[in-house]
Amino acid sequence: MVTTFKDYEYKRPEMEALKAEWHKHLEQFRQSASADEQDREIREMNRLADDFSTASNLVYIRSSIDTSDAYYEEQRDYFNEIGPEFDELNTAFYKALIASPYREELEKRWGTQLFTIADQKIRSFKADAIPLLQQENKLASEYAKLIASAQIEFDGKTLTLAQLGPYAQSTDREVRKAANEARFGFFSSHKDEFDGIYQKLVEVRHKIAQILGYKDFVEVGYLRMNRIGYDREMVKNFREQVKQHIVPLATRLYERQAARIGVDRLTFHDEGLNFVTGNAVPKGDPEWIIENGKKMYDELSPETSEFFRFMMDRDLMDLVAKKGKEGGGYCTFIDNYDSPFIFSNFNGTSDDIDVLTHEAGHAFQVYSSRGIGVPEYIWPTSEGAEIHSMSMEFFTWPWMEQFFKEDTEKYKFSHLSSALLFLPYGVAVDEFQHLIYENPGMTPEERKATWKRLEAEYLPHRDYEGFEYLEEGGFWQRQAHIYEVPFYYIDYCLAQICALQFWKRSREEHETAWADYLHLCRLGGSLPFTELVREANLISPFEDGCIESVIGPITEWLDSVDDQAL
Repeated sequence: MVTTFKDYEYKRPEMEALKAEWHKHLEQFRQSASADEQDREIREMNRLADDFSTASNLVYIRSSIDTSDAYYEEQRDYFNEIGPEFDELNTAFYKALIASPYREELEKRWGTQLFTIADQKIRSFKADAIPLLQQENKLASEYAKLIASAQIEFDGKTLTLAQLGPYAQSTDREVRKAANEARFGFFSSHKDEFDGIYQKLVEVRHKIAQILGYKDFVEVGYLRMNRIGYDREMVKNFREQVKQHIVPLATRLYERQAARIGVDRLTFHDEGLNFVTGNAVPKGDPEWIIENGKKMYDELSPETSEFFRFMMDRDLMDLVAKKGKEGGGYCTFIDNYDSPFIFSNFNGTSDDIDVLTHEAGHAFQVYSSRGIGVPEYIWPTSEGAEIHSMSMEFFTWPWMEQFFKEDTEKYKFSHLSSALLFLPYGVAVDEFQHLIYENPGMTPEERKATWKRLEAEYLPHRDYEGFEYLEEGGFWQRQAHIYEVPFYYIDYCLAQICALQFWKRSREEHETAWADYLHLCRLGGSLPFTELVREANLISPFEDGCIESVIGPITEWLDSVDDQAL
């Protein structure tokens, strides 16, 4: 009989007992007389790490599904406290690992990437920073709880932020405007709290950087995200390429959108509507979407069929928006059950299908690499991981008619154009964080002015129509990554360029492109980003000309569509 998610057992780690067992194996590792002996101790510490990760993820999932669950909220607070203590154990192991006299032989068994990751982790952690790391965790949770607390009266209902989404895509301009005002009215009414949480986060992160011996938190952010093989100058160059090649194209796409929906001037409230006849929406309820998803993954490949049935049989998806549920969507992995888990907030828009492809792309990758044998390799670093999710969105294009029926062309046009339209916003978020952490003494007002300036550079079309909170530069506060996972955003942009290459290749040579995608998924995180890209036969986003190589085919396809007729 299959064990489903509700019966996955949570065992609260007792830190003193865990520390004692970890240090026992670590000491045996140090005293080992051969690579074989060290190998055995690594496996024992990996087992302990899997136990800890399993418990942590079960708590995170169950508390984010229902933020009113007092037991799992209490457990989440507990992990906010003990997480940095576990990092200390891991760091001690990593220090012993890179100093091993049998390193050469261990590298042959485990790969050199493990040692590179170990070095990154050592450089991003000191025991002296533990109280600050605990404080940082609590502040990030405080932000998530504030977002989840939104109860907005609209259309005679009490709605969450996610449930307001469809109204922002209404064909009625006044409804769109009212929905955005209600949504950002929540942020405006809590702006002191959002400002206060972020002020404290910046201060705490800067102190962490100082303890670690760095000039600013940017360096720490890069180490935490395991940026391997590239630096902030290369990222800056990538942002410049987006500014040069994508921003003008995005402006033209917004001009097409204004003409398409019949407005003289496209305001922020209009951006959510792509067609005057209404956006493409799924033609059924969540259960119908899942059934169609099963058919889609059955037909895509034997590997995706096996994967999706595994997810369904074990009830490893919680998809529908509801009261008390945290916002956003994610995929995580429950190690001891070899189980990916998908969390989202279905709200009746095309985003629901994007979840079924995007988050399922993450889940398929981690399912494909779950037997890799090294906890650090189950996932790639984030910019690598986002290739799997964004590319799956495009590999599933042939099945979109199942979900959108007569609106399929609407969906494809919106989906491909939105992939380009996202890039300027994505790099703006990245540059914003660089500027904030390079200048930690900024006031909340100065941060908002900085965002406003970046909007003018990267989103020159944007018109908030006098809405004060947004005019002052508050839009970024809706972006959870900025609060919870600093510097996790350029990853989407780098991966999007790779995914667009897969879009192009899947239309020209589907079987070869899919084989490369499968190979990439199975590699997990055993290689750094730039090497994973090479293994998938893709051009690195850092190479000059990479962005231009995908713009031509995309522009040609978009121009071939009579979007006015959709």
